[in-house]
Amino acid sequence: MMKNQVLMVVGAVGTLIIGGTIHYLLRRKKRVPVLLENPSKKYSLPLIEKEIINHDTRRYRFGLPSTHVLGLPVGSYVILTAEINGQPVRHAYTPVSDDNDFGFVDLIVKVYFKNVHPKFPEGGRLTQYLDEMKIGDTIDFEGPGGRLIYHGNGKFAIRLSKTDPVQHFYNFKKVVMLAGGSGIAPMLQLIRAIAKNPSDSTQVSLLFANQMEKDILMREELEQVIKDRPEQFKLWYTLDTADANWKYSTGYITADMIKEHMFPPAEDTIVLMCGPKPMISVACTPNLDKLGYDNKLRFIY
Repeated sequence: MMKNQVLMVVGAVGTLIIGGTIHYLLRRKKRVPVLLENPSKKYSLPLIEKEIINHDTRRYRFGLPSTHVLGLPVGSYVILTAEINGQPVRHAYTPVSDDNDFGFVDLIVKVYFKNVHPKFPEGGRLTQYLDEMKIGDTIDFEGPGGRLIYHGNGKFAIRLSKTDPVQHFYNFKKVVMLAGGSGIAPMLQLIRAIAKNPSDSTQVSLLFANQMEKDILMREELEQVIKDRPEQFKLWYTLDTADANWKYSTGYITADMIKEHMFPPAEDTIVLMCGPKPMISVACTPNLDKLGYDNKLRFIY
């Protein structure tokens, strides 16, 4: 199979969008000051607010210069870097704040603590570092990163590999989203962009997996979008553990869930996935294969 015919892309932390991003930033710069003007530069941002969402999930608000927006194209992410025990540690995050917000950027992060998972006794180095940050402490941001940019009205620009210098453009009428936990962030970013554009008729179906009902992030905003545009957006949940009155699915994502609640496979439909690696490899990919979704029309953040 020719490399430039394959659409399946696995997002790499170190990959930075150059061409399309620069044009985007130049357009934004004419209107308002943008922080992320140089994808190769690190920007040190202070922690200005911290919210404990649940036992292992936090919302961090980092300050921008008061008149600036972040300057992140839809589909892109930022990369956080910190020196931990003498070694640089990097991780990619998609903000949950709107890119039109002045003076701040919000991240939702699941903290992987030490001695919780037997396979990962040390936990997540950067997530624990963030959890220990105090108001006023700084951390380095860089970006935009990623290989996907959404230009609106169903038009996606995608780099097929981290070494691909060319953006390939695709038009899709429908988007299937399979998200788990904090993997909702890039999906919400795209949903917002579509919902706020009256001329964008792209349809979205989202299957959102979580451990428990209290773990569902950004639920109020997601359900408001569905309420406002039921003909355009579909939302379904599945939980590992649920109460008797839970009206959605329980258990891992299955082929039946996808078949019943997501758009069927088609040439005008792209599948976007973001979540824990086991969810992607065990629950998503095999079931998409089983249902006949083209593996060239899938994108893994």
